[in-house]
Amino acid sequence: MKTSRFTVWLPYLWLLIFFLAPFALVLKLSLSEPAIAIPPYNPVLTWEEGIAGWWVDLKRLSFENYRFITEDSLYWKSYLSSVWIATVSTLLTLAIGFPLAYGMARAPRAMRPVLLMLVILPFWTSFLIRVYAWIGILKKEGLLNQFLLWAGLIDQPLTILNTDVAVYIGIVYSYLPFMVLPLYANLEKQDATLLEAAADLGCTPFRAFWTVTWPLALPGVLAGCFLVFIPAVGEFVIPALLGGSDTLMIGQTLYDEFFKNRDWPVSSTVAVILLAILIIPIVIFQRLQQREAGA
Repeated sequence: MKTSRFTVWLPYLWLLIFFLAPFALVLKLSLSEPAIAIPPYNPVLTWEEGIAGWWVDLKRLSFENYRFITEDSLYWKSYLSSVWIATVSTLLTLAIGFPLAYGMARAPRAMRPVLLMLVILPFWTSFLIRVYAWIGILKKEGLLNQFLLWAGLIDQPLTILNTDVAVYIGIVYSYLPFMVLPLYANLEKQDATLLEAAADLGCTPFRAFWTVTWPLALPGVLAGCFLVFIPAVGEFVIPALLGGSDTLMIGQTLYDEFFKNRDWPVSSTVAVILLAILIIPIVIFQRLQQREAGA
């Protein structure tokens, strides 16, 4: 009985230690005032003051950082740009990932483990190295421009690196397995006899796909979209390496505030608001997972 209770409470303990406690620290820091000191803020609600001292510190909590972020266009433009880039990248990943997952699910059963391994294979290499390798591919004298020039498709090298296009390419490449895997798991379980029944009833292959395969694949589509969209919103490495000066994402803004400007309260505020934005798709994703599990 005690073992079963421990097993039930173990995930909550994990969330408390590795999510709620760090989030409480970041939230407390976002309500602090910046200062020219080490650390660069005025601490509030510290353990040294005790519980009694917290009542005094409650009056020192400042919401100035939240007001500052709403008034400065840099931050809300960063949020909007991040959501836009993440949305477009998710749609591109879906457009590429669905045919891949569909082909894997319809491949001979003996070939499926090999195809699945090829999708997972990039994870064996460091994420940073994989993104950094795209610099050599996308730069003007890189492999992509050399191939296009050799094929006669262009007369001059294209400027792809340090643009939003390079960021889209990096995100789609990096997060494509997160789209393919849930789609493959869904499509592989579908009953092929349903398509045969639709064909017997006069459906063309195209119509059978939209009336049978696509509706049944929606849980996998939504799961893949959330798995790509949520981390893409806060992405930092890809826009830092592949994006240009015009590429604006909230991950870069948070990094600049924390390490360059050393404004920890403002950077913590940016992180808190980003988490609040991501809570909505996370909750929707969990609800969908619960419904699918219940079904």
